[in-house]
Amino acid sequence: MAYDNNNIFAKIIRGEAPSFKVHEDERTLAFMDVMPQSEGHTLVIPKSPAENMFDLSADDAANLMRVTQKVAVAVKRAIKAPGIMIAQLNGPEAGQTVFHIHMHIIPRWHGIDLKLHAREMADFEVLKKQAELIKAELARV
Repeated sequence: MAYDNNNIFAKIIRGEAPSFKVHEDERTLAFMDVMPQSEGHTLVIPKSPAENMFDLSADDAANLMRVTQKVAVAVKRAIKAPGIMIAQLNGPEAGQTVFHIHMHIIPRWHGIDLKLHAREMADFEVLKKQAELIKAELARV
């Protein structure tokens, strides 16, 4: 499958679609998942047009992981989650629904099940508040 420049993440990168950003630099963007699996579910994407990890350069992959680690620390602190799950899906068979590589940072608590992936839209006011908490923690990381 060829990269689709009109996928939702490409539109977010270009500023054509709204998002609740928590981090942005010249190579990456992190924002709240609008269909979260748990409270504080955050996505990190490279700005380079790559459908999955097989299309990403080694340098961009290393940078993506560095930023994911930094954002995950801030999410864990901001949301007060005892655990963090990092997920990255490649291809529809693996559950990928947006075909621009992205890392999921998913806070976890014992005994609380995850919501189904890409099923239910979150309250945007809640996402906005969570994004502000995460940005405040990122300023400390």
